[in-house]
Amino acid sequence: MIRIHPIQTGTVVVHERQRDGIGRGPARLVRTLADRRWTEPLPILAWAIEHPEGLIVVDAGETARAAEPGYFPAWNPYFRFALRLNVEPADEIGPGLERLGLKPRDVRRVVLTHLHTDHAGGLAHLRHGEHVVTRTELAFASGAKGRARGYVNQHWPSWFHPAGVEFDGPAFGPFERSLPLTEAGDVVLLPTPGHTPGHASVAVRTEGRVVLLAGDTSYSQQLMVDDAVDGVTQDPATLRRTLGLIRALAASEPTVYLPSHDPDSAARLAALEPV
Repeated sequence: MIRIHPIQTGTVVVHERQRDGIGRGPARLVRTLADRRWTEPLPILAWAIEHPEGLIVVDAGETARAAEPGYFPAWNPYFRFALRLNVEPADEIGPGLERLGLKPRDVRRVVLTHLHTDHAGGLAHLRHGEHVVTRTELAFASGAKGRARGYVNQHWPSWFHPAGVEFDGPAFGPFERSLPLTEAGDVVLLPTPGHTPGHASVAVRTEGRVVLLAGDTSYSQQLMVDDAVDGVTQDPATLRRTLGLIRALAASEPTVYLPSHDPDSAARLAALEPV
C-alpha cells in the first residue's frame, strides 16, 4: 500500500505576477519584481511517500534559517523585494516527518523537483538515502552562475553531491520519457521543464489514479488548466509545452494534480480528487 503525506514547511508570499506573468525575456522578470500586489500566504509543500520499497521524500521545503540576516544575498532584488517567508524551526522537513511517525534516517530517496531555496532549503535534515535531481537542474543551479540565477547553493550541505539523473525510462502517458523510482514502476520521475530548465515532477500510480507531485509547474491547479505561465520563468514556451502535457495526462487518466504552493493541494490529495 502506498501512502502520500503533505508536509507544509512554512508559507511564502510572492507578487501576483509571479503566479501569472506577462512579457518576454528579462522584461517578464522586471514586471514581476515591479508588481505591487501580493498573494495570500501560500504553503511551501514537501511530500512523503510511504512505499513498500521504502520511504521517498519529494522536496526538502524551506529552512527557518532563511530569516537570518545575510542568509540571502543583499544584491539580489528578488530576495529583497519579491519574497516574504514565514518558516519556524518546527515547520522544517525533519520535524514534519517526525510528526508523521517517520524518521529522516529511514528515507530511501530524496527527490528534488528543482533546487530553488523553498524546495532545497531543508536538505540538512535529509542526509540519508539517494538524492535524485536532474543533471540539467544540477548544472544550472551550481557554482557562481547558479548563484547569479538566484540559487542559494552556498547553503547546500557539504555532503550534497548528487550525480544528477537523466530520463532513460519508458513513456508515461503523453510524456515520451520517464525515470522509474521504484522497481514496481509505480513511482516515476517526469521531465517538466519550464519553471527551471531541469524541473521534474513525481508521478505516483495508486488507487486507480495518478498523483502528480508537480513542484512549481504552476502555482495552482486552475492556473495549469488556464495555461497560465509564471512570472519568473525565462522560457515560457517550454513551460507551456509542459502544462500541455500535464493536461493531456489528466485527459487520458484520472490525475490528482498537486503543485507545491497551491492552498488546495492537501485537500485534493486527501480526497484523491482528479483534475
